[in-house]
Amino acid sequence: MSYGSRRGSRRSTGRGRGRVHSAKGKRKGHKHRSGGKYLLETSETHTSEEIVDKTLDRLSKLAGQTFAFSPFSQYFNDWLLSLKSVLSEFESNPAVAVDETFLEERSQVIADVEFKLSERRSEEAAIQESARKLAKQKTLLVQTDTEYSYATQKLKSERKGEIKRLTHAVNELEKELEETRQTKVSIFSPLAKRAKSQKESEVNRKLEAAKIELESAVKALEAEQKKLLSTYEKKKKTIMDQVQIIEKKVSSSEIDGSAEDRRASCEKIVDAVKALLERKKPFQ
Repeated sequence: MSYGSRRGSRRSTGRGRGRVHSAKGKRKGHKHRSGGKYLLETSETHTSEEIVDKTLDRLSKLAGQTFAFSPFSQYFNDWLLSLKSVLSEFESNPAVAVDETFLEERSQVIADVEFKLSERRSEEAAIQESARKLAKQKTLLVQTDTEYSYATQKLKSERKGEIKRLTHAVNELEKELEETRQTKVSIFSPLAKRAKSQKESEVNRKLEAAKIELESAVKALEAEQKKLLSTYEKKKKTIMDQVQIIEKKVSSSEIDGSAEDRRASCEKIVDAVKALLERKKPFQ
């Protein structure tokens, strides 16, 4: 990389060659005569290298930065500001001379990562909306369970009186039929015998009718219970399917999907800095 070097002079206080220390070690300065004394050219290579190393280190840290809590988009603006700050400090340093190629490359990288983070922000907004829907669906699920339980109890309560009444009627008729059968009549009294037979037939007819009514009431209760259960299970399944779909979406919000985008963008800028250094080497 070609750096904008600043030349400073330092007068030698003794004979021989003066020396200037750099980050890589000692380098010999060039001699210049001025008024019978030596004027040394101070190399600023070490300053350029320090700036580059610092920039690459900061880019590396930004590349590996993780965000603590969802929604992760709340950290995007600060992260972008930090990235731009690193680049601004790098480009504005007098020891660094960036070229148009570098500026175009880093501008494209920033535009790309801003676009990707914008997409991530929209995705997270959609996920947050899904989370609200999930909460509603779970509330609806509890409500559905409660409604089914209430409807079942209400149905049983309504049918309970009717079934109890019909059961009592059947029991009374069975008791009456048994008593009628146990009634003794003289074989010498045809009228009494005929009356007993008629009464037994009448009670038996009523008993069969009561049994049929009771059986019908029980079946009606079972049918209504089955219908309630079927409606409840269908409604619950629909809600559960929605819950599972939304939960799958929401679970993705626990992972910072921007991490890879941010890491890749920093690595591309690192590559651009290194490419800049390579382009400037012939002029150093």
